[in-house]
Amino acid sequence: MALLFFGIDPGSDGGDCPGVWVDTDNGDMLFQGWDPDEETQTNCRADNACPDTESVVRVPARMAAMIRRACDVAESAAAR
Repeated sequence: MALLFFGIDPGSDGGDCPGVWVDTDNGDMLFQGWDPDEETQTNCRADNACPDTESVVRVPARMAAMIRRACDVAESAAAR
């Protein structure tokens, strides 16, 4: 597994904060984010069940450009 780190939340002061990676072997994207509040989790589960092996994470909108760059790399890696 070769993980390419794209960065952390630009609005944070470093430390424990949301982050974005791409596995360049297969194009999978990995996100570190905040646990959503119970209301958000309930709303998400109304659209799509979330088994114990998965979780919903919240990343701030200010990370959108970073996530777009990660998506471009992920698509390229998945196409190989």
